[in-house]
Amino acid sequence: MIRLSVRAPADAAEQVLAALLELTPEGVEQVDGDGWVEYALYGAPGELPSLPLGEASVAGVVVEVRGEEVAEDWAERWKRFHVPLLLGGRLYVRPPWEQPAVRPGVHEVVIDPGQAFGTGTHPTTRLCLELLLSLDEVEGSFADLGCGSGVLAIAASKLGFSPVSAFDADRAAVAATDSNARANAVLLDRVERLDLRSGPIPEADVMAANLMRPLLLQVASRMPAQRPRALILSGLLDHEADEVAAAYAPSNEARRLSMKGWTALLMRH
Repeated sequence: MIRLSVRAPADAAEQVLAALLELTPEGVEQVDGDGWVEYALYGAPGELPSLPLGEASVAGVVVEVRGEEVAEDWAERWKRFHVPLLLGGRLYVRPPWEQPAVRPGVHEVVIDPGQAFGTGTHPTTRLCLELLLSLDEVEGSFADLGCGSGVLAIAASKLGFSPVSAFDADRAAVAATDSNARANAVLLDRVERLDLRSGPIPEADVMAANLMRPLLLQVASRMPAQRPRALILSGLLDHEADEVAAAYAPSNEARRLSMKGWTALLMRH
């Protein structure tokens, strides 16, 4: 296993991240330092993007690229990056090896981070969960577009939405969502493969789309006539939020959250 890291100046980190996500849309590990941000990818030799080691240019930004073999105990060390997350005093997201929630009234979501991208701790997912918890009406149907590990769909079901559906173009994500739903004793109405670039956009009272900017714009152009009353959009770098919010008119921006260079939007119709 190789860890390929790209360290960029903090003031140009978003520009570098946008370029890296074009190469690895499943996401990267982010480490923040004093005046720099490091993005890391993991994979076997030959699976990672071809970047020159040492000083290199990514998206016109001078970065430092390093490749190093991961230590044999990486599997155990890796667990330290996946910590429990308590949101709004109502939702507790944890990996399987952490202790269960003991507080009454807290909904617990257990996600295996080894199965698919989306554990709840990444800013794009965490911001979605925070916006989901901010909704006054926790009822009606819910659709999770780009479900990944299924954390949003499972959380929505536990909070009271029904029926709940989850969609992803990746077979591994569909399988992980199905497995995680069963592990959480949650029955999802639909867990299906769906290519959001060409397939029909499902209807739902509330919808979450944790995707990248190009795909969010494609979904915006093909929204169903019956728009969701609430739409949570994430997977956006801060500078991309205005463009995407405008694309979803006549739905109006009701709330915007940002974290570590990422933005999520709550749109109302």
